[in-house]
Amino acid sequence: MRFAVDSWLLAALLLLAAVVGTRAWLHDHPQYDPWAPLSLDDNPDGWATRRKLARLRDNKAECRAFLTRSDIAFTPLPPAGKAACHRADRQTLAPERPLGLVLHPAGAEATCAVDAGLALWLRHGVQPAARAFLNTRIVGLEHYGTQNCRRIGNGATGRWSEHATGNAIDIAGFILADGRRVRVRRDWRGRDDAARFLHAVRDAACDQFATVLSPDYNAAHADHLHLDQARRGSMAGSFCR
Repeated sequence: MRFAVDSWLLAALLLLAAVVGTRAWLHDHPQYDPWAPLSLDDNPDGWATRRKLARLRDNKAECRAFLTRSDIAFTPLPPAGKAACHRADRQTLAPERPLGLVLHPAGAEATCAVDAGLALWLRHGVQPAARAFLNTRIVGLEHYGTQNCRRIGNGATGRWSEHATGNAIDIAGFILADGRRVRVRRDWRGRDDAARFLHAVRDAACDQFATVLSPDYNAAHADHLHLDQARRGSMAGSFCR
C-alpha cells in the first residue's frame, strides 16, 4: 500500500515539474504560448504568434489592445460606407517614428489588423532587411492607399476587394534614413541590394498578412506590394506571391 502511495506521489510530482517547466519555457518563448497576449516583440516564426495575429483580424478590441500595449497611437473613426463597402473597423495611425511606421501620404484609413500587420512587419521584416541590405533604417512607407470601394480587378462582377473595407494597403516604396528611396516599380527587377531588399520584405510580409501580392504575381501589381488581412481562420496560411 505504501509503495502505491509513493508511486502516485512521485508521478504527481513529476507531472507538476513538467507543468512548471513547460510554463517557464513558454514564458521565455511567447511565440509558442497561445495564452500569452500578442507582443510586438514576438517572433513571427512561432505557430502561436501566427494564430494570435490571425485572431486580430476578427477581433477589433483585441487588435486595438495590442496596439495600445505596443505604444502605437491610433485614432478610432466612426463607421462609414454602405453594403459591401461598409467599414465598421476604421482608424488612422499617428506616426511611430522609432518603429518607422510613418505613412506617406498621412491619414490613411485602414482596419486595425492592417495597422497591426504593418507594425509587426516593420519590426521583424522591414527594418532587419534594411540593415542587412541597405546599411540603414526605414523612416517611412510610401503607399497608394487603403480604401477603395471596388471589386477585384475593378470589374462590375466578382468578389469584392479587401480595399472595399479598408482592409488592405498598397506599398509603393520605402524612405530611408539616409535620404534614399527604394521603389517597387523602379527597383524590383534589379540585381542590386535594393531589389534584394524588396524581395526580402515581400517574403517577410507573408508572416504578418493574409495576402501578399507583388510584381511577381501579375502586371497589375508592377508598382506596389498589396498587403491585406482577409479573414481565413486562425489555422489558414497566407497567400503570398
